[in-house]
Amino acid sequence: MGSSFYGKKLKLGVLGGGQLGRMLIQEAINLDVFVSILDPSKDAPCAEIANDFVCGDFNDEESVYQFGRDKDVITVEIEHVSVPALERLKGEGVKVYPDPEVLKIIQDKGLQKQFFRLNKIPTSAYSLTATREELIAAVQGKSCVQKLRTGGYDGKGVKVISASTNTADLLDGPSVIEELVDIDQEISVIVARNADGEVKTFPVVGMEFDAEANLVDRLFSPAQITAAQETIAADLAVKLVEAFNFVGLMAVEMFIDKKGDILINEVAPRPHNSGHQTIEGNYTSQFAQHLRSILNLPLGATEIIQPSVMVNVLGAPGFTGPVEYEGIESILKIPGCYPHLYGKTETKPWRKMGHVTVLGATLEEANNKASQVKKMLKVISK
Repeated sequence: MGSSFYGKKLKLGVLGGGQLGRMLIQEAINLDVFVSILDPSKDAPCAEIANDFVCGDFNDEESVYQFGRDKDVITVEIEHVSVPALERLKGEGVKVYPDPEVLKIIQDKGLQKQFFRLNKIPTSAYSLTATREELIAAVQGKSCVQKLRTGGYDGKGVKVISASTNTADLLDGPSVIEELVDIDQEISVIVARNADGEVKTFPVVGMEFDAEANLVDRLFSPAQITAAQETIAADLAVKLVEAFNFVGLMAVEMFIDKKGDILINEVAPRPHNSGHQTIEGNYTSQFAQHLRSILNLPLGATEIIQPSVMVNVLGAPGFTGPVEYEGIESILKIPGCYPHLYGKTETKPWRKMGHVTVLGATLEEANNKASQVKKMLKVISK
């Protein structure tokens, strides 16, 4: 890419204008990269800070095609976008990262699973169902997990099933039925690869989930795993991006089962909630690394500066409407505490409204601070 990436010499188009795009823009400003955003909401978090904002549907082929025609590089902050439009743009010489063929696989959790199996990537046992009848037969009397093949995100489109689950409560649509893993820990690896084939992984992080919201509650960096598990997880992430011939940033979510074995759960071809702590906690943030990878620049150092814990800031149950934050002044008194509010004007229960990263000399210290943040900071409506 040389020196042609800054100013208006290169136009970067991003499909999606949510918080991931917003944090990508904040890093792009540091390199003077011109960023255009396409999002269906005129109030999207990116709307006020993008160099150019277009209100349009990133699932509509013609809208994406027209948006991308004058861009040098196109990337995504959400994978549920029009692949046919990206195929057309790629055919006309626009650089599209991740590649449309990769997106096509990742958009479909069934194709993801088949890709893992084909490339000898360890994952939980599964079956695929196309009809309601096949679905009922596949889950009958079992403890398993149903995942809709397309459209799910942030815990939506996923249902844990027990032998007593009423079939009327099953999700509608073609599904992946996964064997229930006896999970000891959930971990994630952020990995980046540029067009020259340079690959770097971030240190493994541990994730703790909120059972009610089915979202990450806290993220721990570094993960509390063995050195051998760290190596295996990183090697699996590298194997995956190389199998995909992937360019960009990928989050690889994994399970460690009670036997200590590591299984791939699923992947996201973009910056991810499990990498937010890198903004303050690592030498290079996941957003800067994503930019470097898609612009074919040298990848940045990924080592941890200090142990960190990230907490998601979610809309409080029972509140819907114009957002109001309680406790910001209190958490700002905590040393090493970094709030990130996403600029969303409306809150609703469990909506991701921001995150807070806290650093500490030890992970225990950072986690104690994170517990204070959880008590002090509330997202309500006026």
